Amino acid sequence: MRRAFAGRPCSLTWVGHSTVLLELDGVRFLTDPLLRTRVAHLRRVQPVDSTALGHVDAVLISHAHYDHLDLGSLRLLDPTIPVVAPLGFASVLRRAGRERIHEVEVGEEVVFGEVMVRATPAEHPGATGFRPRESIGFAIEGSASAYFAGDTDLFAGMSDLGPFDLALIPVWGWGPSLGPGHLDPRRAATAVSLLRARVAVPIHWGTYYPRHHRPGAFLLEAPLEFRRAAAEIAPETRVEVLALGETLELSIAGAAT
Repeated sequence: MRRAFAGRPCSLTWVGHSTVLLELDGVRFLTDPLLRTRVAHLRRVQPVDSTALGHVDAVLISHAHYDHLDLGSLRLLDPTIPVVAPLGFASVLRRAGRERIHEVEVGEEVVFGEVMVRATPAEHPGATGFRPRESIGFAIEGSASAYFAGDTDLFAGMSDLGPFDLALIPVWGWGPSLGPGHLDPRRAATAVSLLRARVAVPIHWGTYYPRHHRPGAFLLEAPLEFRRAAAEIAPETRVEVLALGETLELSIAGAAT
């Protein structure tokens, strides 16, 4: 399914959870690829065909939790696709066969074509054990601007990141409750207000559930609660709730300034 709006082109497909295929100025980014039907104790509500993604110019990894850095999903992708990830991730990514790795700290930038990707702060507890702990988000800037939060809670300085034409914002998770370092629907609405986002697409919901739970209301309620909260807290932001696999074609009449 596709939705289209008039103006400067920018398109995104919500693949599921935090995985978004974003195209800006001819450059195609895939965020936190999670493409398998089963990942650890999680089950996907419907399968995804990774071969249907088409060409990908760069993969963006926000942090090392298993629902964001899945080595099995990365192995489904062409190993020559560059990966941008936090500092210290190279050894983990090489285990997934990645050949081109850009490690970045907050504030550092990588350029793909005419699009700049900058690492931004995130307030989220990272992985433990053999996986690195760092968590980041990404600002993606070309003829329009987008923000991919990864996983984060509200943090000091969030208002300094925007404005953005598009915010890909987490609004829940994969279970009936949330752990620390996550945005719930209302806090996500506060985030898009701070970010001064023109359009917000809720992500990180409705895709995976724990195998010991039947899929329930927790899979579907969060984006609707987010839309209601955003209407109150961030009325200047247009919220677009996508179905799994749905594509949104945005045309930005003028980039955010």
